[in-house]
Amino acid sequence: MPRLGTRKLYYLLKEELTDAGIKMGRDAFFNYLREHDLLVKPRRSYTKTTYSKHWMKKHPNLLQKLDITRAEQVFVSDITYIESEEGVHYLSLVTDASSRKIMGHMVSKDMKANNVVKAIEIAAKKRLNDLSLIHHSDRGSQYCSSIYQNALKKYNITPSMTDGYDCYQNALAERINGILKQEFLLYRCKTFEDLKQLVDESIEVYNNMRPHLSLGMKTPNEVHKKANCKMQLA
Repeated sequence: MPRLGTRKLYYLLKEELTDAGIKMGRDAFFNYLREHDLLVKPRRSYTKTTYSKHWMKKHPNLLQKLDITRAEQVFVSDITYIESEEGVHYLSLVTDASSRKIMGHMVSKDMKANNVVKAIEIAAKKRLNDLSLIHHSDRGSQYCSSIYQNALKKYNITPSMTDGYDCYQNALAERINGILKQEFLLYRCKTFEDLKQLVDESIEVYNNMRPHLSLGMKTPNEVHKKANCKMQLA
């Protein structure tokens, strides 16, 4: 995790620093990394992957007044571009809004709905409970397509969409995209197959090793499993 971020890195190293007899608070740790030019430098890039000016049915935004209180209450989905030396490819992600766990993903050479839908099919099969579930996305043509909407019906998932092209209405999905691209997918792979392997490995580390500030420094998989265990015991 070479671009993890100082606060999370300090959390992971704090016990080892203490065991080594090194007394260093978080601010001193920041200063140390700054002095050695080791702070993460932000990257900004943007490529539009959403086409919402189409004739297909759009669904209302069900998250505007919804309190997310449990795992597998809401899945958020998005598509982002990634590159290899063979060209531009696309990563479709489905993330649990409560635990931040990436439940399903698919790397493809295009953004056709029959490729994008594979991510939600994977996510649906990994569910740990059968309670009501909302799927939230932008109004891109892939999500509005019959093949995608039929998949949601098959798995008894209710569709929800942004009110227009407004990334803030799907901010969590955009955030997960950013974490993967800015912290993990740092190397330009030679082939499409190499890139798929890098994505698989990155998501495995993200789900099982990367602490989240919003999760009290726990990992997404840890929070997801614990939440479902509580529901089963209730």
